[in-house]
Amino acid sequence: MSVKIRLARKGRKKQAYYHVVVADSRSPRDGRFIEKIGIYNPLTDPATIDINFEKALGWLQKGAQPTDTCRAILKYKGVMMKKHLLEGVRKGAFDEAEADRRFNEWLKGKEEKIEMKKSGLEKIGEELRKKRLEAEQVIKEARAAEYAKRAAALAAEAEAAAKAAAAAEAPEVAEVAEEAVTEVSEAAADVKETVEEVVAEAAEAVEEAAADVKETVEEVVTEATETVEEAAAGAAETVEEKVEEAAAEETAVKAEDEAPADEVKKETAEENEKTE
Repeated sequence: MSVKIRLARKGRKKQAYYHVVVADSRSPRDGRFIEKIGIYNPLTDPATIDINFEKALGWLQKGAQPTDTCRAILKYKGVMMKKHLLEGVRKGAFDEAEADRRFNEWLKGKEEKIEMKKSGLEKIGEELRKKRLEAEQVIKEARAAEYAKRAAALAAEAEAAAKAAAAAEAPEVAEVAEEAVTEVSEAAADVKETVEEVVAEAAEAVEEAAADVKETVEEVVTEATETVEEAAAGAAETVEEKVEEAAAEETAVKAEDEAPADEVKKETAEENEKTE
């Protein structure tokens, strides 16, 4: 089984801190672990690191492999340095007393560096705070001056506008009256033009209607004339036919009247011939 020294996330969103745990490499990041050996909080300045030195050193000697972040944390707390010195003792490079002396010297120098860093950070923070306050003061003064300047400019503009309004009030009235007269004249011209257009359109409409009526009357008269002529021609033909029929009947009657007379004459002639 491969054992890791790693971080397990705790806390809430954007407020995370971590437990330094010893766990099986196959376990989830925030899952089961073998032992908790410390706490790491990166949200403080400087970061808070609380490590159980003896437990961490013991797990390193047993072969546990720290992750990169945990290696940096253990190195910062001196656990990796202590392990390195104990390896030298085991190999016979020096004795345990020398290892303790070297570790204490390293630890003292480390603490001095940490204190210097903290004091430097405090000093830098104080300087930054002073500079920030000075910058805020300068900004406030500049804003106040700008506001005063704007107020003076606005007052001058208001005074100038009042004077200009008083001086230009009469010309403005005359100009407004002139503009009103011009607008009325333009409106009257527009009305006159509109009336003329309406009258012209009405005259055109009347002329077109009269032309249509005249054309319609001419068409009706032409059709009536043609009808009368056709009726007269039909009546004449009918009269002629009746006259011809009457003449034919008269001729027939005459022929019938003359036929018996001829027969009588013929019979008389035949009798005379026989008598002779």
